[in-house]
Amino acid sequence: MASDYSSSPITLNDLNPKVLKCAYAIRGEIVTHAQTLQQDLTENPGSHPFNEILYCNIGNPHSLGQKPISFFREVLALCDHPLLLDRSETKAMFSADSIERAIQILDQIPCRATGAYSHSQGIKGLRDKIASGIEVRDGFPADPNDIFLTDGASPAVHMMMQLLIGSENDGILCPIPQYPLYSASITLHGGTHISYYLDEETGWALEISELENQLKTARSRGVNVKALVVINPGNPTGRVLAEANQREIVEFCWKEGVVLLADEVYQENVYAPDKQFHSFKKISRSMGFGEKDISLVSFHSASKGYYGECGKRGGYMEFTGFSPEIREQIYKVASVNLCSNISGQILASLIMSPPKVGDESHECFSAEKEAILSSLARRAKILEDAFNSLEGVTCYKAEGALYSFPRINLPDKAIKAAEEAKTAPDAFYAWRLLNATGIVVVSGSGFGQRPGTWHFRCTILPQEEKIPAIVSRFTQFHKQFMDEFRG
Repeated sequence: MASDYSSSPITLNDLNPKVLKCAYAIRGEIVTHAQTLQQDLTENPGSHPFNEILYCNIGNPHSLGQKPISFFREVLALCDHPLLLDRSETKAMFSADSIERAIQILDQIPCRATGAYSHSQGIKGLRDKIASGIEVRDGFPADPNDIFLTDGASPAVHMMMQLLIGSENDGILCPIPQYPLYSASITLHGGTHISYYLDEETGWALEISELENQLKTARSRGVNVKALVVINPGNPTGRVLAEANQREIVEFCWKEGVVLLADEVYQENVYAPDKQFHSFKKISRSMGFGEKDISLVSFHSASKGYYGECGKRGGYMEFTGFSPEIREQIYKVASVNLCSNISGQILASLIMSPPKVGDESHECFSAEKEAILSSLARRAKILEDAFNSLEGVTCYKAEGALYSFPRINLPDKAIKAAEEAKTAPDAFYAWRLLNATGIVVVSGSGFGQRPGTWHFRCTILPQEEKIPAIVSRFTQFHKQFMDEFRG
């Protein structure tokens, strides 16, 4: 029997070339290597110059010690095990409002079965709750029929790319740097990624003139530009858009006839005291644009914010400004996947309708939320200051989101060593960092960057008490790296 797969009927050459071309740096080769190192540490303690792997490569809060919000988990537990509601001891273990909310949710689910399929857009009563939450947030009406519940925001992005991209002549404007989901999804669906560069020198600002230039260039090449992706707050940059800038973006989409795809999953993560999150739905309606004036899709997720429930896979998109005929097509795409998971649906409704003043859980909920967000703000500042203290490194303030994105000016000798290793210079730096410290970051080349510049993305998620040790290990490594390659 052959042991080298030579008899396999399928080779790499037989695979879909779009899959082969697709890349997703967040879980790329460096993470695979980190997992190998982690296994080494488990099997052979002391085999490396560190005792743990710190996964600063991905926004996965609970994996780095963040605790779940009590109210959310109480409601989920009661919904998944309704028999608890019939037990006398439940009232002593669960808050009155979590019990009430669980009963309300279960009454909207046929047979109270969270293990059953739901409507392909999601349970109607949960979409009602989300729509009400959007109205409270924005001050403008929201229609539950515009809500599509999804397994996190990522499937919603894939659904929109599937809907909008028919061939390589269809283009999507995406920021650089960007969250690699977008470039990966565009590649998988056979479209054209049209990069527009954020301005690092002004703190990663989005300039309308850059959008106009890239749009004009793409159209001159015969590309049919279908949509504009905007990530606010920014990933990986941490930039929170000013309201005036958002108005310019809405005006641009309306004037140029492109769909606005608004990634708003970090809407709760704003740390700059002079900045505030405004949804693009709110901005467009406040400008007088109605349902039929602008096509807008807003993405939100239970994975980020102060909740960080990545593994529950809860999220939604609000799909507005499209004709009934197009709505039928997106519903068809959703129905192919039957429905999103019910626990995620419940969680998506909870993040948009948390406990109110007067509810038994409100005080605990508010304390947990404030503790998480204030700690994230402190961690962001500590890491910003630490990175800016390193030789050849500049790091703009993380106004929001969950990341720092420092720029690193690497010595020529390091760049040459990277070339010899056949890897990007910032990836070379990230690999050396991992092998020396156990800290996993993602190189800027995985997000896109201006040619000749190098960056890395580091989450601000390690627990606050671990940050000083991380800064110390990072600082020591960086000094040794620069000393090695400076000459």
